[in-house]
Amino acid sequence: MQLVIATNGSIRCVYDEQLDLSILGRLSIQRGSHVEPTRDGQWMADLSPVNGPQLGPFESRSDALAAERQWLETHWLSAQS
Repeated sequence: MQLVIATNGSIRCVYDEQLDLSILGRLSIQRGSHVEPTRDGQWMADLSPVNGPQLGPFESRSDALAAERQWLETHWLSAQS
């Protein structure tokens, strides 16, 4: 898990359960994307909640989730707030 700590002390990360983030202080968790199936059984990652693109289609949900995480870590995580 990557944690980005700003000069004002705020911390950004792509949430997962590797670390109990509550030990770092009060949390504000927001959805970064929607990973949903298409009508034909493919998977799409919609990153519009963070002003990102739609990724896909993917054969499996796990492929869509991996692409979602990669995009968030590359484009959103280190972006200035």
